[in-house]
Amino acid sequence: MAISIEIWKLIAGIVIFIMGMRFLEEALKQIAGRPFKLFLRKHTTNKVKGILGGAVVTGILQSSSVVNIMVLAFVGAGVISMQNALALMLGSNLGTTLTSWLIATIGFKINIESLAFPLTGIAGLAWSLTSSNSRFYQWLHFLLGFGLLLIGLQFMKEGATETVKQIDLTQFNQYPAIIFLLCGVIITSLVQSSSATVALVLSAIYTGGITLYAGCAIVLGAEIGTTIKLLIAAQGKMADKKRVAFGNFLFNTLTTIVVFFMLTPFLWFITETIGIKDNLIALVFFQSTVNIISIILFFPLLNIFGNFLQKRFTENEKETRFLHLVKPTDQELALQAMEKEVIHFIYHVIDFFIDALELKELSVEGNLINHHYNTKGTLDKYEFIKELHGDIHGFYLKMQGNNSDSENVLRTESLISAVRNAMYGAKSMKDGLQDALLLRNSSNESKFRYYKASQGRMKGFLEPLLRIMIAPDDKRAELLERLYYSVAEQYTNSVRLLYKEHTYSNLNESEITTIINYNRELYTAKKSILLAVKDFLLGSEAAARFNDLPGFIR
Repeated sequence: MAISIEIWKLIAGIVIFIMGMRFLEEALKQIAGRPFKLFLRKHTTNKVKGILGGAVVTGILQSSSVVNIMVLAFVGAGVISMQNALALMLGSNLGTTLTSWLIATIGFKINIESLAFPLTGIAGLAWSLTSSNSRFYQWLHFLLGFGLLLIGLQFMKEGATETVKQIDLTQFNQYPAIIFLLCGVIITSLVQSSSATVALVLSAIYTGGITLYAGCAIVLGAEIGTTIKLLIAAQGKMADKKRVAFGNFLFNTLTTIVVFFMLTPFLWFITETIGIKDNLIALVFFQSTVNIISIILFFPLLNIFGNFLQKRFTENEKETRFLHLVKPTDQELALQAMEKEVIHFIYHVIDFFIDALELKELSVEGNLINHHYNTKGTLDKYEFIKELHGDIHGFYLKMQGNNSDSENVLRTESLISAVRNAMYGAKSMKDGLQDALLLRNSSNESKFRYYKASQGRMKGFLEPLLRIMIAPDDKRAELLERLYYSVAEQYTNSVRLLYKEHTYSNLNESEITTIINYNRELYTAKKSILLAVKDFLLGSEAAARFNDLPGFIR
């Protein structure tokens, strides 16, 4: 039983350490997110600045993952070149070793408990009592994270010390170094923090559980394991993001292979030639040197490496179904593709409405939407719609100036108006999601009934809308106008009812406000998608008559 308790204490220490790291990351992103982003942008104008900027920001943020994900966002937005992004990641890998130095030089040299427990207790209590809008909230969040990090480290030290007393870990030292390297890859891939892996290794070396040689092999594995999170974050249609993430993976993997085959003479150089006899310092010196070697190896080859990566991935995952198949300069084909893409977009927005309100008995035919769209969650569907909107808008901008036919110009403007209105509808529906969740999960019958009623009204709106989209041309204007009047009347009645005394007398002011806001978002979404369908389906004369209809939701 004693053995199992100490092992669980060691595991708990790892978990608390990771929680502390996450708290630190979250707080620092809020405290200085924009300055750090601006700093990164400013210091990525060339490869040397990229390395230095990556090292500095990661050293402060104490998370290479956060910095590298920022880099992916910059690359995706076209803010920095891929070669400079790769340079920044080389610097980021070096900057993350600052955590290891702090742990080795301070964490194992002082009485952590005397600082960690009071810091965590005071900061945690103050944090829990402070409003999230307070200017002190994120600083208390930061201090709480730092305290948890120290407590986690203390638990790891104590757990490792007692475990070594109970279990002879030295028996594992007979295994080849490749086993320890693989352990480092697996552990870091699972915990998603190379700092936690290094802290665990330092604890094991401190207690004599493993040798410096085995510990360095695990750290080498951690260099590979820490790239997995970035590879996952890079998944999507942006080829440049994949290239940068894969480049970071290759940097760390190739450096690890080179150093692994030189591990014995490398350690001899550190301990004998340089004379570092403290195994904890030797380990973090080894980690830093590995990342310096990576910079030396790859910095001169960044342009060549970048050209190599450019050929490895292509933009093979398209949100668009038709636009990427034609050139925007080809007037007729581009307009035909635009027609098909816009209706494709509108159907995706309607499906988002259905998913947002869980209208399980209603669906859009599978052949009308992208095959991987239905595998996404509600918010991921919204992100897909945003990207698709951006692709269509970008194509429209390229079409401008190539249309010489006035009718084609008018039709193109109607199509982009349809896309714009559909996007407004998706945004309104997304803004109502949180209120929908509150009403859906409420134990208050009035609130739950209102949600169920809103589901029914949305179903009653979308069913005729889907029929209108496939109705004969000569019927569409009349059917759209009829649906528009129906929605306008519903909205007027709903507002009148919401503001009627005693309608929701069992609800407090905040709950009534939630329902009012939710009601407005739903009807704004309905109006926007109606206008989108109008822009797509109706000719200029019918659309003009529709535009003259009395408005609602001003």
